[in-house]
Amino acid sequence: MAEDSFVTVARIRRPQGRRGEVATELLTDFPERFSPGSRVSLVHVVSGRAERKEVELQDAWPHKGGMILKFSGVDSISDAEAIAGWEVQIPAEERVALEGSAVYVSDLAGCQVIERGETLGTIEGVDDRVGTPVLIVRTERGELLIPFAEEICKQIDTERKIVEVELPEGLRELNEGGQKQPQMNADKRR
Repeated sequence: MAEDSFVTVARIRRPQGRRGEVATELLTDFPERFSPGSRVSLVHVVSGRAERKEVELQDAWPHKGGMILKFSGVDSISDAEAIAGWEVQIPAEERVALEGSAVYVSDLAGCQVIERGETLGTIEGVDDRVGTPVLIVRTERGELLIPFAEEICKQIDTERKIVEVELPEGLRELNEGGQKQPQMNADKRR
């Protein structure tokens, strides 16, 4: 499978316990996907190359806003330390089907943003750290930050890679040229 056919559902932070358990940061709205017996990929990128290990999930439980995961073959603190910083991924086709107008954040990457027939730019990322998520759009003049709200994003077609917007007056001039770090490839919905 190609690297872009996987989505990241968690990031391993550190060892948790003595038997190889790890504390993770959740990057999914569906923590129930972490069921014992399921298979996931552990991925670590070094010098632009991805190292991937397929593992079985032995156990999982919520802890302080994240999850504690126990993988087969990771049986000690030193084993767990070796995978700190790695990502937990699943094949994109295994994502939960969304209802209504919900979309996966990772599906927005590469979408063209169009306003009244004019292409404004391409979505590079989504910043969802506080409040309303913001689309990070690369334009010819720099970066454009667009609130990801129904009042602004009128039509979203991730299959055709198009997001039609109706920007509030002055928004374009206000924020082109700013700098944000995109975060993508998450199993989150909006």
